[in-house]
Amino acid sequence: MVTATGISVLGQNKKSIAKEIRTELIRKSIHMTVALVPPCAAFIGRIPTLFLLAAGLIAYSFAEIRRAQGLRIPFITGLTAAAARPADFQDRVILGPITLCAGVMACILIYSETAAAAAIYALAFGDSLSSIVGKSIGKIRLPGMTRKTLEGSLACFFAVFFITLRMSLPAYAAVLVALTAAALEAVPVKDLDNLILPLGSGLAASLFLL
Repeated sequence: MVTATGISVLGQNKKSIAKEIRTELIRKSIHMTVALVPPCAAFIGRIPTLFLLAAGLIAYSFAEIRRAQGLRIPFITGLTAAAARPADFQDRVILGPITLCAGVMACILIYSETAAAAAIYALAFGDSLSSIVGKSIGKIRLPGMTRKTLEGSLACFFAVFFITLRMSLPAYAAVLVALTAAALEAVPVKDLDNLILPLGSGLAASLFLL
């Protein structure tokens, strides 16, 4: 027998899940915009692209510092709030966009054009699809992890595999890059995955581009 209280709790849980998925969609839509970086770097050059990324990083950091002081920066503060998970506001500054930008900049500085592009695409699409799929339809939890699912890891693997396959890497190299991305995405390091996922994926790609 289902009581009125049980129905109310069930309804609240559904609303909470729907809100969480909506937030994740906004969050990862922003995340995927870094896929514009490789074509931008190819068109205007690495150095101008790095300057643009640095400018964005400074602008966001300034807006976050002001938000932590109780002030608002038009557009940036509202967008950050819409894309933030509830736990993010426990910290003084939301670090996700900062580590995202830092990871992309590090790849441009360290790796060749092709390896950097593979790493950035892995971050843009592999990480994003893993989170969206895991939150929306993920059922099978990875051993020892409470927030990572098999469905999410598979989404990351196949996204990175097919993207890398369309680049200048052979199929076996695409498998290795995709496995690296999926494994690193599953590591529970919060926003630091924006650093370790692209750097690790770029290193894997570089092994086949020497």
